[in-house]
Amino acid sequence: MAQSTPRDDQERDDQASRVWLALRELAASYPSPQVMRDALNLGRGSGRVKALLRLAEAPLSLSGLAEALGVDAPYATLIVDTLEERGLVERHPDPADRRRKQVELTPAGKEAAERMLRILREPPPGFAALSSSDLDQLDELVGRIVEGSNSGAPEDHSG
Repeated sequence: MAQSTPRDDQERDDQASRVWLALRELAASYPSPQVMRDALNLGRGSGRVKALLRLAEAPLSLSGLAEALGVDAPYATLIVDTLEERGLVERHPDPADRRRKQVELTPAGKEAAERMLRILREPPPGFAALSSSDLDQLDELVGRIVEGSNSGAPEDHSG
């Protein structure tokens, strides 16, 4: 078995960086933010889309939503105000602490979240050029990447 050299390792790391950057750019650009905004009529910004997706999982307090979205509480309140004006969410007393408000999707909000998920699940057009065999291979590779990323330990790539 051939031993890898520092140059081989650097070339492999550079290649991994290029592939990762291409995947990040693809994921960030598809579907386009404009497609999501148009489909949901939510205006500019991604906070409302992210909030709907997060609330589709379970109702949250305003502070819990702010934490889940990585925003401050006043901004989360603005997001919820906008979604509430559009009839997509409602606020109710939190059963665990009646001093807090819990935010949950309305039936219209659930339908909007389902529409978003359908859009997000549709693969970019480039996937149509892949054969079943290509997709099997990609699925296996992505599974290995996810598994290696979840283990926390870098894999040994030496020969």
